[in-house]
Amino acid sequence: MGFTSTWTVLLLILLTELKVLCQDHYEDYETEEEALPDTYTYTFDVYECAKECFCPPSYPYAMYCDHRKLKTIPDVPGHVRHLYVQFNEIEAITTKPFTNATSLRDINLSHNKLQSSLVERGAFTKLQQLIHLHLEHNNLEEVPPSLPKTLQRLHLGFNKISKITGDTIRELSSITVLDLCSNRLTDAGIRGRALSGMKNLLQINMCSNKLRSMPPDLPASLLQLSVENNSISSIPEGYFRKTPSILSIRVTRNKLKAVPYNVFNLSRLIDLNLGHNQLSKTFFVPQSLEHLYLNHNDYKELNVSLMCPSVNGDHPNMLTYIRIDNNKLRGSVDYHAYTCFPRMRMIFYGEQQKANEDEPSK
Repeated sequence: MGFTSTWTVLLLILLTELKVLCQDHYEDYETEEEALPDTYTYTFDVYECAKECFCPPSYPYAMYCDHRKLKTIPDVPGHVRHLYVQFNEIEAITTKPFTNATSLRDINLSHNKLQSSLVERGAFTKLQQLIHLHLEHNNLEEVPPSLPKTLQRLHLGFNKISKITGDTIRELSSITVLDLCSNRLTDAGIRGRALSGMKNLLQINMCSNKLRSMPPDLPASLLQLSVENNSISSIPEGYFRKTPSILSIRVTRNKLKAVPYNVFNLSRLIDLNLGHNQLSKTFFVPQSLEHLYLNHNDYKELNVSLMCPSVNGDHPNMLTYIRIDNNKLRGSVDYHAYTCFPRMRMIFYGEQQKANEDEPSK
């Protein structure tokens, strides 16, 4: 065999071995096409919802159980954050529905038939993310016990609550809004410095109760006080000294006959409503005040000089609106009012009460 023939044979052997090696190497891998599954599988989260309620597919964290004539609160799944059970016939609150409801932030149980004797102690204990609780328009006689410290808004209006004690609400230091309107609160029913522990309280509503005096021990954080439609006859000198940041005071529809001259001398007060009382004496108006309601009182004159004893051009009074209709005024308001209150836009004089026959005419 010649030299050329020998190299030819060796070359053929080498090519054969390379082919075998290449086949062995690629047999260990699947091609891209072979590696793809026959079908694609998509997984969707399926959230549980109580059969009595509706949970929107677009927002399954809310559970709507309102207007369904329910007698009991449905079991709340662990993922639900907002529970709406208003306008039903529920009388009791127990721990059972909230066993797994650790994500709840809002509960609306208003317009039911809740009774204090049927509210289980600790019913809300596990709800450590609860922020808003609506219990208005029920038959509660006291504030439910063991409410979570996370609560920021507590609505208890239109119940039968006659007292609030420090033991019940003292630790609710996160509360910013407390609504107790249209209950049966009395002066004796606000006990044990009940309100002083609410270090973040911004607004308290105690309208339409049975109060004869201003509520005691208000926290320094307070911005709005509403005690309309009670039987309050006086405001103590220095009463607002502990609430220097207050913006709005509403004491309309009470029995006030007079207030201390400087009682409203507050640096941030904007809105003051004293309508529907028996006031007849003028008081100091603070520089910050913008709206003043004195309608339906017994004013025979409005002494602007007492309301505004001095004028400061660099820091003008901010008063823009006074309502003084339905008093006993007989003449126009002193034109000095527009000098003292340069931002005044309206003095609503309206109709005045008719003079009594036994009052001397001027």
